Amino acid sequence: MSQTTSAPVASPAGFSDVKGWFWPADQLLFDWFLKRQDRVPEQNGDLLELGAYLGKSAIFIGGYLRPGEEFTVCDLFDSPAPDDPNSAEMGRSYSTLTRRGFEANYLAFHEQLPTVVQAPTSVIGSRLDAGSCRFIHIDASHLYEHVHGDIVAARELAAPDAIVAFDDFRAEHCPGVAAAVWGAVATMELKLICITGTKAYGTWGDPEPARAELLDWLAPRTDLWHGVEEVAGAPLIRIDGKKAKAPTPPQPLRPVSETPKTAESPRAPEAAGESGTSGPSTSGPDASVPAAAPRGLLARALGRRR
Repeated sequence: MSQTTSAPVASPAGFSDVKGWFWPADQLLFDWFLKRQDRVPEQNGDLLELGAYLGKSAIFIGGYLRPGEEFTVCDLFDSPAPDDPNSAEMGRSYSTLTRRGFEANYLAFHEQLPTVVQAPTSVIGSRLDAGSCRFIHIDASHLYEHVHGDIVAARELAAPDAIVAFDDFRAEHCPGVAAAVWGAVATMELKLICITGTKAYGTWGDPEPARAELLDWLAPRTDLWHGVEEVAGAPLIRIDGKKAKAPTPPQPLRPVSETPKTAESPRAPEAAGESGTSGPSTSGPDASVPAAAPRGLLARALGRRR
């Protein structure tokens, strides 16, 4: 059963009220990459986020879901962490994270919840089809072993030319993320397209078309500084977004006073190996959590410089 409670959760009045770390430069790049996929007919597939916190980036991504596609969010939320290091990571920064908080925030902007897998991200490879995802956001644990496992799963789940975004790959308190991402560049054929102060964007497909189009898009902008460097034998676009002007944010479906206190999920989430009770069962394998090295929730260290 899900670890949520029936206590009311306040709905946000606007996107800025949703707590989280999703800066304007990355909002602009998420918007650019996802809109570009609409312009490229062969860019088909589902959307995936590993690590959701209270839903800020998930709310943003959900606005680009196309008919016939599925958006999956995998997070521990308030389930117990599967190992001691992950438990300590969560306790430092995310003791208040709850599933209901995420749901209330998401449903303030979208009519239906995404498919929610409330479990360690180590299960995601068994829940989705290989090659099915066109956009993947990895924003879960900061521990190297977990991030490496998330990258291995993302490579298997990525559709041809899918875009994968990695959070906190250069933060001083997240050396495990940096090691996992650059290790994937060195040994797993990951090709980075661009980086910001907080995220890296790459693909296991051909990066050149997206890189060339991105440079054309960046050229006239005065709110984003950019430069190109040769890294690991390939061009890498560096973007400084300190002056970035965020795109139009997702808009709430209705005034807060009209927002229902509860909303039913179109699919039952999976919590620590058991089906939830908010809707029909989700498709996929048995919900038991594998014993393989689990990965957990994104944690932000208390000393975060943001």
